[in-house]
Amino acid sequence: MPDYHDDLRLAHVLADAADAVTMDRFKALDLKVETKPDMTPVSEADKAAEELIRGHLHRARPRDAILGEEYGIEGTGPRRWVIDPIDGTKNYVRGVPVWATLISLMEAGENGFQPVVGVVSAPALSRRWWAAKGSGAYTGRSLTSATRLKVSSVERIADASFAYSSLTGWEEQGRLDGFLDLTRACWRTRGYGDFWPYMMVAEGSVDICAEPELSLWDMAANAIVVQEAGGRFTSLDGVDGPGGGNGAASNGALHRELLGYLNQRY
Repeated sequence: MPDYHDDLRLAHVLADAADAVTMDRFKALDLKVETKPDMTPVSEADKAAEELIRGHLHRARPRDAILGEEYGIEGTGPRRWVIDPIDGTKNYVRGVPVWATLISLMEAGENGFQPVVGVVSAPALSRRWWAAKGSGAYTGRSLTSATRLKVSSVERIADASFAYSSLTGWEEQGRLDGFLDLTRACWRTRGYGDFWPYMMVAEGSVDICAEPELSLWDMAANAIVVQEAGGRFTSLDGVDGPGGGNGAASNGALHRELLGYLNQRY
């Protein structure tokens, strides 16, 4: 199996650089925020963080392609860095500390591009999570000061904690009834949103989570962390990996039942 240690170390360096930019402008009274064509916000910090990461990658990995939320795709080849400079921009611009920079390296394979390295850095929460294919998933302050992650062992939906982002997307897709049935069947539900539910699935503090509409940069880093912690990350159609336009993550034992509820349509 390939060794991704150097790529993981680079991803941490990229996250350190992005953290410095995003934290410097977090809660700034003069933060500039624009509305993109899809009606979602983008701040000057989103753009600055992605530009910084791209600059580092151009120097350190000039042959690799880069896909980012704010500036699209550049380059071709079997290795592609996928970047969400601030996952949770709506939280960021309102001063809510639940946001993170997501950095992933994906490699081409038989089933298309799949993540092999992922770093999720949430500096306002003083938290970071990471994983590399075949090496496990971890959380901590650094590569040398970390705790290995492991998903929960909950086996019944009735005992499960379910995290989600909002109701609107489920309603738009005609999945709201199944979603509500799931919330009623679970032991506990909470709307944490964005990257955080996936990290809690990896930590074992949440058992299942799902979102009805996502982009690749929202999922790639989260997917490898969940998978390397022993969980499962798929589309709502059950296809493994982050390429399906939506996401469902679990400890593995609950995954089939999770998808069963969310694919109920009335």
